[in-house]
Amino acid sequence: MKVKEIMTRNVSTISPDSTIKEAAEIMRNLDVGVVPVCQGKKPVGIITDRDIVIRNVAKAEDANKPVREVMSPGIIYAEPNMSVTEAADIMAVRQVRRLLVVENDELVGIVSLGNLALNELTDMEAAQALTDISVPDKAKK
Repeated sequence: MKVKEIMTRNVSTISPDSTIKEAAEIMRNLDVGVVPVCQGKKPVGIITDRDIVIRNVAKAEDANKPVREVMSPGIIYAEPNMSVTEAADIMAVRQVRRLLVVENDELVGIVSLGNLALNELTDMEAAQALTDISVPDKAKK
């Protein structure tokens, strides 16, 4: 099974110059915990609810600062034609619960452990990825 068969399409994005508050509002309105950060259609990072809490709220900083100041730069991604097993392996090794799906340097979707778990053909990959993600880095060394 390929990533493109289970990924979420039509993903809302935010620009690096948008405010942290705007990112939080997108998360609230869509009931999601992550928003890809894009320059045009090219992903340049990702912002999570955890990024907002740890890098902004916990420091009592201004939520009108730009997203680029708290986002996780760089991206860990999958390609649409990649197998679901390969994507699950990337999630496990990199200890992430979601991957942006990128084709020709453009964001085309996002795949999460939830996408894997909802498909009975991939639930074992999801279970193994979650197990590996949940092991602290120190325990892996």
